[in-house]
Amino acid sequence: MQQPGIGAPPPPTTCKSKVELRISCNHLLDKDILSKSDPLCALYILQNGRWSEHSRTEKVMNNLNPQFTKTFVVDYYFEEVQKLKFCVYDIDNATQSLADDDFLGSIECTLGHIVSRQLVTQPLVLKNGRQAGKGTITISAEELSGSNEVVFLQFKGTHLDKKDFFGKSDPYLEIFRQASDGRWLLAHRSEIIKNTLNPVWKPFKISLLTLCGGNYDSKLQMKVWDWDSDGSSDFIGQFETNFRRFLESSSSTVEWECINAKKKQKKGGKYKNSGIIGLMSCKVETEYTFLDYIMGGCEINFTVAIDFTASNGDPRTPQSLHFMNPSVPNEYVKALRSVGQVCQDYDTDKLFPGLGFGARIPPQYQVSHEFPLTFNWQNPFCAGVPGLEAAYQNCIYQVQLYGPTNFAPIINHVAKFAYTASQENSAKNYYILLILTDGVISDFVDTKDAIVNASYLPMSIIIVGVGGADFTEMNVLDGDEVRLMSRRGQPCARDIVQFVPFRDFNNSPPELLAKAVLAEVPGQVQAYFKYHNIHPTQRQLAPNAAVKRQAPPPPM
Repeated sequence: MQQPGIGAPPPPTTCKSKVELRISCNHLLDKDILSKSDPLCALYILQNGRWSEHSRTEKVMNNLNPQFTKTFVVDYYFEEVQKLKFCVYDIDNATQSLADDDFLGSIECTLGHIVSRQLVTQPLVLKNGRQAGKGTITISAEELSGSNEVVFLQFKGTHLDKKDFFGKSDPYLEIFRQASDGRWLLAHRSEIIKNTLNPVWKPFKISLLTLCGGNYDSKLQMKVWDWDSDGSSDFIGQFETNFRRFLESSSSTVEWECINAKKKQKKGGKYKNSGIIGLMSCKVETEYTFLDYIMGGCEINFTVAIDFTASNGDPRTPQSLHFMNPSVPNEYVKALRSVGQVCQDYDTDKLFPGLGFGARIPPQYQVSHEFPLTFNWQNPFCAGVPGLEAAYQNCIYQVQLYGPTNFAPIINHVAKFAYTASQENSAKNYYILLILTDGVISDFVDTKDAIVNASYLPMSIIIVGVGGADFTEMNVLDGDEVRLMSRRGQPCARDIVQFVPFRDFNNSPPELLAKAVLAEVPGQVQAYFKYHNIHPTQRQLAPNAAVKRQAPPPPM
């Protein structure tokens, strides 16, 4: 028998890949009276017995046979049964909720089922279990290789064919890439430009993987259509090219003749083309990931602020949110552990400032909205999550709960350090402030101003609401639906606030709360450094992640 570690094979490793799922539907139910349905597809993933929305496609207007441009990218794990649900809705309003939209059908399946077949077509099913008419959904899967390059493109058309009787054409452009099995996959659809034969479409950004699978010489098919108000489209023409031709636009104008094969066959030698498509600009940039910055040495500085206002209740009574039951931790401790155990991995010294607000503090017992849990301003740091927890438990018996619930002093306190870090103009430090609170904010206007100012700094704010209070205003601070503005009308530079009520996760594994409150942080880190054009530390990047990359040479 071989001894472990001596000539034995290595233990199995986790099989993890990123998979891109493309969605199309056929024969959807028509829920609109004067037009056709405007479908959208939402993907849900079953996690700990609950369906959680992963992402959505775009809405396609007046179409019962949509081919969605936006794809779903999911992590694939060989050793897990990953249950997915695809739900199709007819979108008739501007709200984010899908509950008030017409349900067109859904399917449930596993990711393993999809990837083992690469192409799955199934009938859509209504909530009563009956089939949604003849409606079907088709899902295709492709594994994505690593790439962080994005492409900025802009196209124009010249002298396109006139398709409308009373006006000119309403042209739009589609780009397809060819998959390994020869199928054409929709990569981009432009906006529609009304009543013109010489459109200039808006610039757009697309990942190099989505555009051409990362292969500069992979075939691309470009199609131009004339949109009609009834939801149908008239074909104008098409051509084939590749991304390498796009790159030539930096040194010369690149144009293609748009050809309509049926029109060419009908007119014979008299036919020239159905217009010209020109590439106005093409720029390739490296879009660094969160891990690029972390692996480049970026420190995540974690600060915790705890609400000590009187609305929490007397800590000596079991009804208090601050009550210390030796066998069952309170919600403050649970939230602290859940989020802190994730954040502590990104701070090398694991010394975290612990702050409190809304209490009378010793020795004079004056009200403070910004004090260290250690009561020592020269050393407010706590050793890891256990140190934060111990400081909190010690503090609760020394302060007098009071009020009001002011957030601005705490936010401004951390923002001072983030401002100092921002002056270095490097990707060395980023700050996360975790606020644990039980009630309604008293200084709402000042808090909005503080958040707007912090949005221009390397900083994110996580708010966890404990207890059963009305947290409606917290959703305003979150800024997911409406961009937050200061009292002077200054908008947030980026969304930096994530709010989650603890009661939604009270009976769930702690990792679910951490995922919910930290889900937006990687994107917020990326957004800050990208906004300021700050690259990760180059010496620690992989060789293929250089700031400037040359196009690979064409095959011989």
